[in-house]
Amino acid sequence: MTTSERRGLFERTTQTPAIRTLTPCTLLTLERSALEAALDLEPSLRDDFTLGVESRREAQASSNAHGETSIDMRSGHGGQPTLPTTFADYDPEPVEYHLSAVQTLLGMHTRVGDLYSNAHDQLEEQIRLTVESMREREESEILNNPNFGLLHVAAPDMRVPTRTGPPTPDDLDELIARVWKKPGFFVAHPRAIAAFGRECTRRGVPPPTVLMGGTPFLTWRGIPLVPTDKLGVQLSKHGRLVTDILLLRVGEDQGVVGLHPAALKSERTPGVSVVFNGIDTQGIAHYLVSAYFGAAVNSPDALGVLESVEVGNYHDYG
Repeated sequence: MTTSERRGLFERTTQTPAIRTLTPCTLLTLERSALEAALDLEPSLRDDFTLGVESRREAQASSNAHGETSIDMRSGHGGQPTLPTTFADYDPEPVEYHLSAVQTLLGMHTRVGDLYSNAHDQLEEQIRLTVESMREREESEILNNPNFGLLHVAAPDMRVPTRTGPPTPDDLDELIARVWKKPGFFVAHPRAIAAFGRECTRRGVPPPTVLMGGTPFLTWRGIPLVPTDKLGVQLSKHGRLVTDILLLRVGEDQGVVGLHPAALKSERTPGVSVVFNGIDTQGIAHYLVSAYFGAAVNSPDALGVLESVEVGNYHDYG
């Protein structure tokens, strides 16, 4: 319950609905008489309830839109005004991010390395393929892990439902309006990008492309749409294929960043180590391959999610 809703219950003001539902939902209602009866039975609860309203009202009066203490300042240059005293707000107990790990034991018979490494180093090729597979798993975890995955850690007010189902230019504009400070790129399933292209074609506004690494990417408002098949496509309750689209601001300065250890023993690539684990009685050499990674959202408004994007909608252009 928000502070304004609590205050409305005590001040007996009429609350006008400020939202409208675009998708099926469940609403919970609370009668004022039931609340009053419960608070009469527990006076201490009433004190906590009213004190909570007042404390939140005072905090909101002296804070900005992000809940941070406002910086007091004075503008103008006339006279000798007394300047206000202020300080920059900070979190005394910041969030601590723990790195996740993907590990496997790579086994290769010693005779393979001895006999077949003339043209290519067999061990290096085995390690390369293993690391590539681990990077694929890492990408999936960063997006979908229930603890730190970007789909799960996005703030509630940064989640936007589609207006009609398919991803339209209006929907992506709404997402840009949430992540408006230096948005970096969209992340979407290839089918979602194709669905967005169809909606643009129908409206006569084909999205331009940009070359990145020699590969063309669709863009919207100059922001590239980066494809990944790690964002799932599933059936909704209404039998439609749906997925999500993300918009990120990246970088250490109030953006989304990837995490990996600064240094590892036997490090092959950043965050990946390969440690020899011995040779068994069958002549198979074992190598422990470990990848350590994580992701952090340094500011809530650095990550937006367009939810319930339909990818199976087609148009008849005839």
